[in-house]
Amino acid sequence: MTLLTPDRTGGRPSPSPHQGTDPAPGLSPSTTELGVLFGGDYNPEQWDPAVWREDARLMQLAGVNLVTVGVFSWSRYEPQPGVRDFAWMDEVLDLLHAHGIAVDLATPTASPPPWLGHLHPDTLPVDADGVRLGWGSRNQFSPASRVYRDHALAITRDVVERYATHPAVRMWHVGNELGQVCHGEESAAAFREWLRERYGSLAVLNEAWGTAVWSQHYGQWEEITPPRRAPYHLNPTQVLDFRRYSSDALRSLFREQRDVIRGIDPVRPVTTNFMGFFPLVDYWSWADDLDVVADDAYPDPADPHAPSTSALTHDLMRSLGRGRPWVLMEQAAGAVSWRPHNLTKSPGRSRLESLQAVARGADAVCFFQWRAATKGPERFHSAMLPHAGPETRAHQGVRRLGADLARLRAVVGTRVVARVAILFDWPSWWASQSEALPTDRLDALAQLRSWYRPLWEDGVAVDVARPGQDLSGYDVVLAPQLYLLAERAAEELRAHVARGGTLVLGPFGGVADESAHVRTGRFPALLRDVVGLSGEEWVPLPDDGAEVAWSAGSTAARPGGRPGEPSGTPGATSSRPSVSEPEPEPEPAPAPVPAPVPAAGTGSFRAEVLGELVRSEGAEVLASFRGGHLDGGPAITRHGLPGGGAAWYVATVPPQDVLAHVLRRALAEAGVEGVAPAVRLPGVEVVRRGDALFVLNHGRDTVRVRVEDLFPRGSSSVSPSHPRAEVVDLLTGLPPAAGEVVLAADDVVVLIERNS
Repeated sequence: MTLLTPDRTGGRPSPSPHQGTDPAPGLSPSTTELGVLFGGDYNPEQWDPAVWREDARLMQLAGVNLVTVGVFSWSRYEPQPGVRDFAWMDEVLDLLHAHGIAVDLATPTASPPPWLGHLHPDTLPVDADGVRLGWGSRNQFSPASRVYRDHALAITRDVVERYATHPAVRMWHVGNELGQVCHGEESAAAFREWLRERYGSLAVLNEAWGTAVWSQHYGQWEEITPPRRAPYHLNPTQVLDFRRYSSDALRSLFREQRDVIRGIDPVRPVTTNFMGFFPLVDYWSWADDLDVVADDAYPDPADPHAPSTSALTHDLMRSLGRGRPWVLMEQAAGAVSWRPHNLTKSPGRSRLESLQAVARGADAVCFFQWRAATKGPERFHSAMLPHAGPETRAHQGVRRLGADLARLRAVVGTRVVARVAILFDWPSWWASQSEALPTDRLDALAQLRSWYRPLWEDGVAVDVARPGQDLSGYDVVLAPQLYLLAERAAEELRAHVARGGTLVLGPFGGVADESAHVRTGRFPALLRDVVGLSGEEWVPLPDDGAEVAWSAGSTAARPGGRPGEPSGTPGATSSRPSVSEPEPEPEPAPAPVPAPVPAAGTGSFRAEVLGELVRSEGAEVLASFRGGHLDGGPAITRHGLPGGGAAWYVATVPPQDVLAHVLRRALAEAGVEGVAPAVRLPGVEVVRRGDALFVLNHGRDTVRVRVEDLFPRGSSSVSPSHPRAEVVDLLTGLPPAAGEVVLAADDVVVLIERNS
């Protein structure tokens, strides 16, 4: 098996995502003709031909213009080895094309037919306990299996050769939710090949893996296996490298099928569906292999922070594509079927989540799936067309969304521009999940989401960035937790601050190198002079945390959330209070607006999870630990540097309101504010994409927002130099009444300035 060369770069050199250029083919040929793409997965192999015809009619009425077809069709295409049946798909594609519906045609390789596992059991995956998994589900293949790959390439080639010129086909879709891991013998051989390419010799590997510890020294390549069940803790670098290999193995699988497609059809774009912050695949290493980034998003209705969590994931997808439009490939119209207790969401909430994706760069909004299944494990998963049929609340909501998206042609192809980057790295995340760390409670993804949330609340546009990439397009860079820090990534952070930028670092960062070896000396080893402090111990905190007191006279410890605000609720500067009109179908409440931070020198807070024993080497101490092992040590610092740059350091996990205050202070100092700084209401999200301003109400209550707060004085809507400009809601074609936007729960407006 041929694998990709392991990625040793620590990150691709690239411009800021919003500065990228559009390569061909991309989405634009389809969106230029069709506008925002709208639809979902369609599985005609589950239905009779009479149902296909009804489906096409109803899709057309709902405004559907794109469906993904063929994802799980391998056994229908190839019921027996080498026997092909394409007649049914010919009819499906012809029918869809006749109704003006474009197709994202999938390679059917996500779920091999039972005959493949029966004839070739070595194609089946093996888990870490050595158990070979069977068929009867899906994903039943080893990414390393050459037999599986050969069969997958054969069916891919036949599908593409047959349909490459079909007028319905607009895009190709490789597999589905690639995320399989295998610990079997063929995977072990492929892992060893990958290691040879990465290290070159056993001597280098033994040093990188630290095999002098616990007598693990390897004398032959054949002695190396994937990490399997063992009596005690596993080698952390072996585990980290296996996760890197597993991601690369799936990437190689994707590229094999993509290259077959491109060899036959070099025109249409090729994608596969990502899964947000999926823990098994490093999407940074994949992103440039896709013509279009696509994502499956299933926020939990029970999560009060779901709106900000979804926004962060959408920002990741946009950033993976260097700022270009992306595809929301899957979401649920109502409830999913795979959680223990599957809360549903109203059609209004489904519409809100869809338009949130568009606000953050999506040019396609799709669902799983079109028609609700009556058989199989997903028979209770919601769909665009539910079991009860088209005359239902759910389907009428789908039709409303289709009509809304048709009105957003002005948004298609436009971009979100951000001045703030938040860093995230899969290998660092993986390494921070290893065994035998000071604590297992410092979750890197949870930290990322907590740091992002105040920016989301304030309407600050954020890109997600890979450590080591070019950061010159940003004013502020946030690094909530970078356990692994490569020298190249550290140099880019150093350059950012030297240019006058602001850097905010969180705890347990820069601890280890790319092999997960702890760096010796005081931490953060590569950035001590940048942050102006040095550390010597990581101290897990007891369940009740540790007290931290603000330093008297600290410029960062003022009340409120932004400089110049009066004491009180941070950022609550809108002159219009929300009007309490309860939503008839309650959704989970959004996170409350943070309480004010105590005044300088008069208050304290409880830090959680972890503290660091550090000392200032030039940094201003803004808050210090009080009592206990860390007594008197800095907890939050700021270090001003020549050229106007500043590095903030948070040496613990503060409460959310304190974290929000620190981040808001750092952004304010850097001159960064939200798109509509006068608007900060609980649950209200404001996003600018191109010339359009999206205002989304995730809360339970109706809110009122003045247009002049969204388009402040100096914008063309109110400037005397542009007296004829007016603000119009693209979804209604009308200006807001009486200069005010009224948003009920789950409602959205998309405002744009137009000359009358």
